[in-house]
Amino acid sequence: MKKVIYAFCALALLSCKEDDDSVTLISQSTEVNFQRAATIQVGGEGSAEISAYDKVSKKLFVINADVNQVSIYDLTDPSIPLEQPAISLTSGTPNSVAVGDGIIAIALENDNKQLNGTVATYDIATQNLLNTYPVGALPDMVTFTPDNSKIVVACEGEPNDDYTMDPEGTVGIINVVSGNVQLVDFSVLNSQETSLKAEGVRIFGPGASVAQDLEPEYIVVSQDGTTAFVTCQENNALMSVNLETATINFIKAYGTKDYSQPLNSLDASDRDNVTELKNWPVLSYYHPDGMDIANINGLELIVTANEGDARDYDGYSEEERLKDITLDPTAFPNAVMLQEDENIGRLKITTANGDVDNDGDYDVIYGYGGRSFSFWNTNGDLVYDSGNSIAENTLAINPARFNDEDGRSDDKGAEPEAVAILEIKSSVEKTTPVSNRFILAVAMERTDGVLLYDVTNPSNPVFLTWLQAMGDEAPESLVMIPREDSGNDKALLIVSNEDSGTVNIYQNMVTD
Repeated sequence: MKKVIYAFCALALLSCKEDDDSVTLISQSTEVNFQRAATIQVGGEGSAEISAYDKVSKKLFVINADVNQVSIYDLTDPSIPLEQPAISLTSGTPNSVAVGDGIIAIALENDNKQLNGTVATYDIATQNLLNTYPVGALPDMVTFTPDNSKIVVACEGEPNDDYTMDPEGTVGIINVVSGNVQLVDFSVLNSQETSLKAEGVRIFGPGASVAQDLEPEYIVVSQDGTTAFVTCQENNALMSVNLETATINFIKAYGTKDYSQPLNSLDASDRDNVTELKNWPVLSYYHPDGMDIANINGLELIVTANEGDARDYDGYSEEERLKDITLDPTAFPNAVMLQEDENIGRLKITTANGDVDNDGDYDVIYGYGGRSFSFWNTNGDLVYDSGNSIAENTLAINPARFNDEDGRSDDKGAEPEAVAILEIKSSVEKTTPVSNRFILAVAMERTDGVLLYDVTNPSNPVFLTWLQAMGDEAPESLVMIPREDSGNDKALLIVSNEDSGTVNIYQNMVTD
């Protein structure tokens, strides 16, 4: 049996100390007061990457790639997680898990990850295998439509390390009742390569067609279940997929973030001996990883964690430090100053973009990641970006953890990895009518914490607090559970930490 550690944290701390077992910081709203209820030590590194929760059985399912199984915990009492018999997987490597109506779906990559993978479904009550479905190469993330009638899976199709085999990316759509599997055909975009590049979609793998180059990372589904929104991280693009016809509605570039703008300031050097946010002439691709979708005040919005990601293989790498490239002397007359280590010489940039006139020097500097979270409408238009909020709040609250002790300042910063939204319904017992509140959790892979924001007004989020438990490393996924679906009538936040192999359960102590 895995070790389960129970802990309960106090609030009202004003600064973060490295020896604190659990930390909750700064402001709390009248609807939010998350405290840690328990920590589950699932295993070692790689044992607690992705989790999914079943509101009927109150069970938590955790991908445990370390031992090739799905670990299961009964959260009827979230403060006392009870380990259940695990689901052992006989073939393939698990990447993701999702819960539907009485079943769980597991995305399994092939032992040769450039070959097609599978989605396996299991009965929640008996844990018996129900079906396996063939899907594309490297199924990386799986989810259900809101009515649980379809399973949707992002098949990333990554190249091998030599970049001699690059399978096509795809999206798989599985009809739960009929068992029919449809793969969205990305090859219809091959003829649009020139226009897609002109619009900002990054198609740049050596010798790759558009279909080969597109790498679906994460999927969310519209409230009506008709549309999937797919982020292609390396391509810096959002794809909309019609789930009824298995066709592509559109693909749209996220664009870039301008770090010369005041509210986008960043610390771009790990060698300047200071943690200071400055503006620099750098455009950075948002490169989202995790996403969530919510209807906030009648508007369906997608929220993204803008982690950043580079293609860095033995056979091809786009990654370079700014000091090691040649800057165009007209565009950058101050190139010598910029390329010093204490300025932005250490910043990792892409060589795949920026040489506008193809003369061998770089006219524009492009970096990786937005170091932020963003809201987008369902047309792919930016509604809000958090700018430098993550960096500013980290410096104000926990400077010792800033950019992983400043070591990641040159390389995507805190790396926002995952996001999740909780809707807190207003109580009819309140004497004054109160609108529903929406709380956003943002997991930061490199600084090991979770930031909470009130996003009831998504154009003006309000920072609430920082959550961090001592010993947690690299939060990879978040699950928000409304109070009506939890075992103790308290809203829950489940944080799964990839490197430390821990799952933290936080509960909202405000129930009125």
